[in-house]
Amino acid sequence: MKVSVPKESAAGETRVAITPEVVKKLTTGGIDVVVEPGAGATAHIPDSAYEQAGARLEAGAGFSGDVVAKVAPPSSDEVGRFQRGAVLIGFLQPLTNGDVARALASAGVTAFAMEAVPRITRAQSMDALSSQATVGGYRAALIAAQELGRFFPMLTTAAGTIRPAKVLVLGAGVAGLQAIATARRLGAVVSAFDVRAAVKEQIESLGARFVELDIGLEDAEDAGGYARALTEDEQQRQREALADVIAQMDIVISTAAVPGRKAPLLIIESAVERMPAGSVIVDLAAETGGNCELTEPAQTVVRHDVKIVGTANLPASMPDHASQLYAKNVQSLLGLMATDEGALSLDFEDEIIAGACITRDGEIVHEGAKAAAGASDATTEQVAVPQEAQQPATSTTAADAGGPSGDDSDQER
Repeated sequence: MKVSVPKESAAGETRVAITPEVVKKLTTGGIDVVVEPGAGATAHIPDSAYEQAGARLEAGAGFSGDVVAKVAPPSSDEVGRFQRGAVLIGFLQPLTNGDVARALASAGVTAFAMEAVPRITRAQSMDALSSQATVGGYRAALIAAQELGRFFPMLTTAAGTIRPAKVLVLGAGVAGLQAIATARRLGAVVSAFDVRAAVKEQIESLGARFVELDIGLEDAEDAGGYARALTEDEQQRQREALADVIAQMDIVISTAAVPGRKAPLLIIESAVERMPAGSVIVDLAAETGGNCELTEPAQTVVRHDVKIVGTANLPASMPDHASQLYAKNVQSLLGLMATDEGALSLDFEDEIIAGACITRDGEIVHEGAKAAAGASDATTEQVAVPQEAQQPATSTTAADAGGPSGDDSDQER
């Protein structure tokens, strides 16, 4: 089997799907790896590192493999470069990017979406939503610290005492928990809210305070450990109660997202108006509509003297470790596709292989992708938690909305 690694062409995408460390593991297993020159440059990996690891460098060969490993969905031009019958692994946004699914099916590509990998114990090492959400949560806390015109930690100096910053994290998925941990390391006083009472222990174990809202909602966790959808009345009561908490904060980091749907609204304009001047909101759900009513995707705006950061593809802002983690996820999935001799062998009786497959034999086979592509009236399936691989949520839990930006879900699997 030959695995090829193209240079990512999507705007702002700096990650690479395979790193030299993974190349060594694959070639040891009898797999031939071909890397397009410059594929790792934006992740600070020189071509020489790939060669030393056992890969071949070949210009224009990024889409020549039996398996093509990517990060972002392929462009229409890139889809035309696949061999018919080739296998693609990458973030494909199956619930929202129907055009890509249709194009891959027409090209005869067997495509596997990293977002669609089943959330089961055996697949944990393949959970790219979680790995990338870890990066996103960490970066969100750093962005908040950089944008806030105040110290995070308490300082006692000859000139007086500086009180610590107060941070609220909305959603305790992987991204949310990482944001909590990072803000705590920076010295802030951290509070966190999630509609699932079960995550209270995880939040408190990181040294944060669990915010409990008196809105007559004891728990919004379903039988599978995910956050259930709240009714419109419950959502409105939640927003109003959160506004009272938000008004006391210097920073709010919101991480709630829903696969294939618009992000839930958690921070209303009246809540922003009540925040102290100079406060900061970092909205990790900006690309899917935002958790804040005033968020502008991929922009930083100031409203009511509050800075609102609409983040975009945060994992790509830290490509070195984001690529390292993602490449290990890809390696684990490849392990299910290869024989001991390194030959390609797809077992569609395996629930991971079957669950992650989006297109096969010229057809879209994933129900959520079918709905997105308009290929059927199938109901979109809840495939994974994005912005945090913790349990997906329709309210305040983080749920990485299937895409390169990454997500997550911490429930036991």
